[in-house]
Amino acid sequence: MQIVLGDITCEKVDAIVNAANERLQHGGGLSRAILKRGGPTIQQESNAWVQRNGPVSHAEPAWTTSGRLAAKTVIHAVGPVWGSGEEQAKLAAAVTGSLRVAEQLGLSSIALPAISTGIFGYPTAPAAEVILGAIEAYFQEHPDSSLKLIRLVLWDHTSLETFLKTCQV
Repeated sequence: MQIVLGDITCEKVDAIVNAANERLQHGGGLSRAILKRGGPTIQQESNAWVQRNGPVSHAEPAWTTSGRLAAKTVIHAVGPVWGSGEEQAKLAAAVTGSLRVAEQLGLSSIALPAISTGIFGYPTAPAAEVILGAIEAYFQEHPDSSLKLIRLVLWDHTSLETFLKTCQV
């Protein structure tokens, strides 16, 4: 596992995780940045996904191709809005679901953001605990996972420091 400062839309991994809403409307935050860099194909495939499968749940992320992004796939994880109730469980489910989807797709590398800490308002320190805990729990349950690289890509120095401090505890 790596924890880095960077722009997840530039990551050269098999999949990046998008912090999405349940309707996969990529109008703000990380979703908008992914759509802007990746192109309209991502929104078109997202619309088709929702039309076929209905709204995306926390535990069952959607996935699309990546358009013009360096990554091959975008996994669209629905994180909780802070204050919506059961935030810890929803965030853990979004992380676990993302890892499960990547493994089901036979991928070996994935980059995740600090899901829900942007426009969804989840405080960074508690989110770091949940995200890191969910990753650890997943690999304890799946020691033979196809996933060999998990990269947490954080946008700002404060988030990076928070995740690094949490990882050391």
